[in-house]
Amino acid sequence: MERNKINIHDKFLPQKDFDLLKNELVVNNSFPWFLNYNKVYGDGVVQFTHTFYYDFTPNSPYYDYLLPVFKILMPNAIKRIKANLTLKSDKIKPYGMHQDFNDKLSLDQMKTGILYLNTNNGKTFFKDEKEIESIENRMVIFPTSMMHSGSTHTDQPVRVVINFNWF
Repeated sequence: MERNKINIHDKFLPQKDFDLLKNELVVNNSFPWFLNYNKVYGDGVVQFTHTFYYDFTPNSPYYDYLLPVFKILMPNAIKRIKANLTLKSDKIKPYGMHQDFNDKLSLDQMKTGILYLNTNNGKTFFKDEKEIESIENRMVIFPTSMMHSGSTHTDQPVRVVINFNWF
């Protein structure tokens, strides 16, 4: 992948696979979300998260719902997979610019992907001022070294994304 290349893939998953994943995380009221008091490195912005995979180890009984994603991404190794759920806000504003990991190996070789589980007016911003709209079943893939930020949203009760970090 080129150093600063952003790839956008609409209709990323086959519809039946996407519907299963979306129903489990967004529609099903029994999916376990966990309160997190920081969105980006101590910013104090509250969100709900679910870590499927961390530090090269599955961390969730819902991990198998992601197998269709792996068939497409074909990762050599996964570092982290985390779903983020944010609540509706009164205005749209970006969170802090960041890289998901900043160690040399991650910055040189890792990829980051954001899979949007619902359409809303929140966005993903990049330092070069490129903006990506949150459209369900869209996957945005970019080098982990690229600075990026999510944003608040105002038109839906929640914004749900799954963040993938892999080699």
